[in-house]
Amino acid sequence: MIVGIGLDVVHVSRLEHWRTVPGLLDRYFHPEELAAALSRKSSSTLSLAARFAAKEAFGKAIGIGLRGITLKNILVVNNHNGKPAMRLFGNALDAFKRSGGETIHLSLTHERDNALAMVVIEGDPVD
Repeated sequence: MIVGIGLDVVHVSRLEHWRTVPGLLDRYFHPEELAAALSRKSSSTLSLAARFAAKEAFGKAIGIGLRGITLKNILVVNNHNGKPAMRLFGNALDAFKRSGGETIHLSLTHERDNALAMVVIEGDPVD
């Protein structure tokens, strides 16, 4: 059963600005996630924007937003074929479990100016 659906859009210019603020990316992104995105050279800002949109969409899908969740505890990764997935840690994992979530489906897309993410959570909803 679907527990929640979240959708978010991030303007790429927001991440372009964040890249100029020392330490800001380290505050929002897991080190593994940051390294993978920055390795994409010319598309690294698009990648970061899509990953941030995924974090926001996750908060919407669990129904509580990101209140009380450390964003670095939501790690967006890609498998060998490029399919995105989420790995959760700490308070993000706790919130996911409290929502009744068991499986996360993630889709990312981006163009020059915008990045979008959709999260669908399946599980056994908690009333």
